[in-house]
Amino acid sequence: MTAQPSEYHRRVAAQKRTSIIEAATKLFLDSGYNGTSLARIAEAAGVSTATLFKQFTTKAALFEAIVTEYWKVDDEETPLPEPGDLRAGLETVGRRYVALLTQPGMAALFRIVIAEVPRFPELGETQFKLGKMPYFESVRRYLEAENAAGTARLDDAETAATQFLGMISNYVFWPRMLLARWEPDDAAINDAVDQAVLTMLARYGAHGARGA
Repeated sequence: MTAQPSEYHRRVAAQKRTSIIEAATKLFLDSGYNGTSLARIAEAAGVSTATLFKQFTTKAALFEAIVTEYWKVDDEETPLPEPGDLRAGLETVGRRYVALLTQPGMAALFRIVIAEVPRFPELGETQFKLGKMPYFESVRRYLEAENAAGTARLDDAETAATQFLGMISNYVFWPRMLLARWEPDDAAINDAVDQAVLTMLARYGAHGARGA
C-alpha cells in the first residue's frame, strides 16, 4: 500500500512548484523559450533537475502550468455572481478581470508568448486554450444566465463578453505591452470598469430590471 504524502510534504512540493514556475517565467522572458533549458530553470529555482522532472516532464508541460497558474481563479473565493442584478454582477466580473490582468507576471507572460509565437505557435495556442478561453467562457456563461433571468437582453453572449472584457483590458492591460511606465492608479482603473459597466447596461440591460 502506497503511503500518502503528509501535509508537510505537500506544502514543500507546492512551494517548489511555485519556485519553478516563477524561475521559468523570468528565464523565458530574459532568454526566450528556446534559449532556456530545464536544467537552467532547476538551478534558478533552487531545486534538483530530478525534482523539476518529477513535476514537469517537458518544457511545454511547464509552460502550460505557467499559463494555468496565472489564469487560475478560485471559484470558491470568487464565484461568478448570481444572476438578478446586472450592474452588481458586471462590477464583480470586471474587478475580478482587473485583478487577473494586473497580477505580477501576467504582462511578462504575454510578452513571452508574443515574442516566441512565430517560432513556437503552440505557445500561443496554450495561452489561448488554457488561459484566456476558460475565463472568457465563464463570463459568457454569466451573461447567458443574466439573459435567462430577464435582467439582460442578449442576442449573442459571446459578442457581449468580448465587448465587456475588451473595454477593460484596452485600458488596464494592453498599454503595458508598449509603455513601461503604464501604471494607472486605482481610481482610474475603477473608473474604467464603471464606464464599461455603464456601457453594457445601456446596450444590454433589460428596462425595469434590477441594476439596469
